[in-house]
Amino acid sequence: MAKVKTHFVCSNCGDISQRYLGRCSNCGAWGTLVEEEIPSDKVDRKNRVNLAGQVAKVERLNQVELEEVPRVKTKIEEFNRVLGGGVVPGSMVLIGGDPGIGKSTLLLQVSGQLAGEGVVLYVSGEESAAQIKLRAERLGVEDDHNFLIYPETDMTHIRKAIDDYGPEYVIIDSIQTMQQPDVNSAVGSVAQIRETTAELLQIAKTNGITIFVVGHVTKDGAIAGPKILEHMVDTVLYFEGDNQRSYRLLRAVKNRFGSTNELGVFEMQQEGLTEVLNPSEMFLEERMEATTGSAVVVALEGSRPILVEVQALVTPTVFGNAQRTSSGIDRNRVSLIMAVLEKRTNILLQNQDAYVRAAGGVKLNEPAVDLALAVAIASSYREAETRLTDAFVGEIGLTGEIRRVPHIEERITEAQKLGFKRIFIPKNSLKKMLKIEGIQVITVQTLREALDLALS
Repeated sequence: MAKVKTHFVCSNCGDISQRYLGRCSNCGAWGTLVEEEIPSDKVDRKNRVNLAGQVAKVERLNQVELEEVPRVKTKIEEFNRVLGGGVVPGSMVLIGGDPGIGKSTLLLQVSGQLAGEGVVLYVSGEESAAQIKLRAERLGVEDDHNFLIYPETDMTHIRKAIDDYGPEYVIIDSIQTMQQPDVNSAVGSVAQIRETTAELLQIAKTNGITIFVVGHVTKDGAIAGPKILEHMVDTVLYFEGDNQRSYRLLRAVKNRFGSTNELGVFEMQQEGLTEVLNPSEMFLEERMEATTGSAVVVALEGSRPILVEVQALVTPTVFGNAQRTSSGIDRNRVSLIMAVLEKRTNILLQNQDAYVRAAGGVKLNEPAVDLALAVAIASSYREAETRLTDAFVGEIGLTGEIRRVPHIEERITEAQKLGFKRIFIPKNSLKKMLKIEGIQVITVQTLREALDLALS
């Protein structure tokens, strides 16, 4: 009997090694190499052949025919926003998130709406048809004849079902439960995920079928399986949130058909996920009056301005080195702003512990958060209260100057809608001063000037 040949594949990046290594030589991850059998005669499933038997051919660029296919909009505007305006026919979308965060719930609601536009095939490897039906009734999903349920994990049968029923939309829940029968690896292994994704991608691109794929995540929050999984699909969405809270955030980390800066906000209720049309109110609803260490920033997520409370707590350190802890804001940014505060405004922070967070669980990555962060830290240090109706926008340079940020007019308008009376912005952001009724626009040039006005 011939000896079975094996090699080791990294479950993080997909790199192949002929012998076991404790650390992957490609991505540097530890303990990720998994032994896999090398098939003797591997089936080639990567040829671009559609379900009708047509083979892809070489064409000149000027001879390629373009078909204007409009995006398909669902009734969930937040979902449309994150996708870039709606569902692109023939695309492949990967949705990842923690267990129980609402991935299957979102896709079941979306499937019920897409059934009015075409045939939807919902393939589940984790639930039976009766369980899906029970959940659909709870979510109020309409019993449409175009909505097909198929509890199956074998890709051979799934491909045949797609060939027989010709759906416009396919949902795979989840990719880690699917398997190729001719791949001699366990379900959920690197080889199985790679091969099933390759076949689904072929089906999507050669037949114009939109495929949504649910992906499990690791304990670090990354989608389980090799990184090639994220490279192959058109769009990667992450569903974020806390099981202790009812709010969920949907953001795109990759999108070939739209921006990756958009953010969708949902609330998990008994009847399913509902849209939060004004997330600024959600992030500010528990803000207290007459407190120190709090400032509101008008952040921009894609094309949407969102008001978020930035909180800071500065206390004397009891250790040799001061602690810097942050949640929702980059820790390096916190250290940088504290260094500028100490150097340019004579606030001694080197012997102070600092704890900073963005309220509501949102992540703030843009430079416009700098001014609100500095005001919150200075407010906590000086025990000086900030006004409840003040908002702050601006990037801080290393010399203490307040630098301009984009879309300043949209930010001012959003702050005015929510009842803010003053907004601090960089002096050079506006070519001409806006006069918006109900809000005072204060331009500042330096960090010292901003602190004097905001904490006086």
